[in-house]
Amino acid sequence: MNDPWIELRLWRQFVAVAQELHFGRAAASLHMTQPPLTQAIALLEQRLGLRLFERTKRRVALTVAGQTLLPEAVELLARASALPAHARAAAAGEVGRLRLAFVSTVGFALLPQWVRGFRAQNPRVQLDLIEATGDVQLVAMARGQIDAGFLLHSPGFVPARLHHLRVAREPLVLAVPEPHRLAQGPGPTLAQVMEEALVIFPRRILPSLHDAIFGLYHAAGCTPQVAQEAIQMQTIVNLVSAGLGVAWVPQSVRQFQRQGVVYRSVTGARARSVPGCETSLVWGAVNPALERFIGFARTQTG
Repeated sequence: MNDPWIELRLWRQFVAVAQELHFGRAAASLHMTQPPLTQAIALLEQRLGLRLFERTKRRVALTVAGQTLLPEAVELLARASALPAHARAAAAGEVGRLRLAFVSTVGFALLPQWVRGFRAQNPRVQLDLIEATGDVQLVAMARGQIDAGFLLHSPGFVPARLHHLRVAREPLVLAVPEPHRLAQGPGPTLAQVMEEALVIFPRRILPSLHDAIFGLYHAAGCTPQVAQEAIQMQTIVNLVSAGLGVAWVPQSVRQFQRQGVVYRSVTGARARSVPGCETSLVWGAVNPALERFIGFARTQTG
């Protein structure tokens, strides 16, 4: 025997009788005869183990149990009627859940603008935002814990076995303590920068960009004097303000106005050898909500 709340037909017949309080009119509204409707209500009452209607020859009235169940049954039928449209919307990516990871640099400008725009166009998509470094994102994506992520990397780098869409390209600039000699006068030369202690992120979280920065030093016959490592760009800038060293950061980090820090661009003949960096939206398997976000991202990147 099926549970009574699964049988929508019985609940539909109950609602019809409850609203009409007349078996004949209810049967007519359901395009059926009265005897089968009477039998259906009796079956529903039997399965519930209680009476839903008080019946006499002159009137039909809801019991207390029937009055309590009526709004619930109406809502159940409404939700059941909405299921096909909801399923079509889910298949089209108009509803659903999108788990999106991002590195801290994306949060300065790009992410707030994109979140506002995407939510305005897709208000029924639940957007879960998770701040995570690149290495954590790749592991989470492989485990199916996130759907996509914004990664920072060196130009041209493509994560293995993943799809990607480049969304930003920017130069690296130098974060310098405000009292430092390199914070004054014309922009520092690369040779001057290489004499300074360096604050940098660990290689494991951004291997391609870490290697590009180290390659810049090695090409000049130098080895970076790493004074301190930190994971988040904000932390790196804070350590620079404390005087621990200088740091190469994406230009977008300029928007993080930390007192005691000056951002400088390298000048001189070798300035062009300073690597840039890129941000890409990266994903593996595609679901409808993610496909919708990728389409939105393409419109933003032109």
